[in-house]
Amino acid sequence: MNLEKQVTKMKIALDVDGVLADVIISWLNFNNSIRPRIAKHEITNWEFWKDFQIDPFDFYTELSACWKNWMSIPTTEKNLSSITKSLCSLGQVDIVTAREHSTNSFVKSWLDHHSISYDNYVSVIDGPMKADLDYDIFIDDSPLNTEKFLKNNKKVILYSQPWNQHVSENQIHRVSNLHEAVKKIEIS
Repeated sequence: MNLEKQVTKMKIALDVDGVLADVIISWLNFNNSIRPRIAKHEITNWEFWKDFQIDPFDFYTELSACWKNWMSIPTTEKNLSSITKSLCSLGQVDIVTAREHSTNSFVKSWLDHHSISYDNYVSVIDGPMKADLDYDIFIDDSPLNTEKFLKNNKKVILYSQPWNQHVSENQIHRVSNLHEAVKKIEIS
């Protein structure tokens, strides 16, 4: 009898905003034209708008509006196309993002424009909902999502940003770029 071992492909959830797309730069450009100036390094917590007396509805509306002008949104780092190809060689890579449905087409255009490799596009209403999805590893920048990933016993690679520097859990792997994430996944 010939028994074949079934190999299961690792499932990786890759976030967009703050991991691939530096959308906060586009938002800051808009914000700084209508409000007192804020620099990216000053955004030291996830709900930073509270620190600057910005209405959360206004912030999220403005952030969504930034995606309508998707060509102006920079990448978080160079060579994302080749890095995401390397990531895809390690398993199934799905874009898993929390956003308004109305911005999905803009995000997909941005991903295509930057030749980002991925298998599926998954959009949820709220970031912490990602933790309920069936993935082996989550690559994300949100401290709120990270908390929920850990609560649900999920592996998380935290993409370092000014708003997540306070996260110091032993169970996370912090990376400053996606090449480091590829290396961490290769050795896991």
